[in-house]
Amino acid sequence: MLKFFLMASTLLYSINTFAADKIMPEKISVGDPEVGSSLVSTCAACHGSDGNSLNGSWPNLAGQNQKYTYDQLKYFQNGSRQNVLMSSVIEYLNTLTDEQLLGIAAFYESQSSNVGQATNDEELLALGEKLYRAGDLGKGIPACTACHSPNGAGNIQAGFPKVSGQQKGYLESTLKEYRSQKRDAGAYSLVMQSASANLTDRQIEALANYMHGLYEN
Repeated sequence: MLKFFLMASTLLYSINTFAADKIMPEKISVGDPEVGSSLVSTCAACHGSDGNSLNGSWPNLAGQNQKYTYDQLKYFQNGSRQNVLMSSVIEYLNTLTDEQLLGIAAFYESQSSNVGQATNDEELLALGEKLYRAGDLGKGIPACTACHSPNGAGNIQAGFPKVSGQQKGYLESTLKEYRSQKRDAGAYSLVMQSASANLTDRQIEALANYMHGLYEN
């Protein structure tokens, strides 16, 4: 039992320490949403005019913190993150300055996100809640609350993304990409690769369903 608690404590300490040492910036750059509002027409086809996508496989950007969105746009711009659907807008992204990318991120952060509706499956919901709030430390799976907060709002300072209300299909594919290490752009990806390494497909489904229906109070 003592060995178990030592392993659990070590896992959580390692993740939190890595996040603090490698990800937390000294100062957050802030964009102008007015600038961003004039630059997102290209994004609207997939992400919606206000950042709420209409396809479960495409991420909602509305309400997402600026740092996370900006970082991802930079990864797409410099080629360290690649996605088939995003490939059509890379040429456009390459015409934008850092200030304009920050403006886009600020615009989306200023938008209100829709609330998701989790599948009404008692067993699936119970598994998702358990994993999100407590993890499965025996299998090296940390609680999601450590980085994404109890209500799914994320961490603005570190740039950990808001996950409450996020599209289920997108959450599932993202967790699987981190698990396989296909998604590896930025220091944050190392945290997620470690956190998702031992998740089963069923656990990923449960987590995605739970986070999709998670409310911010």
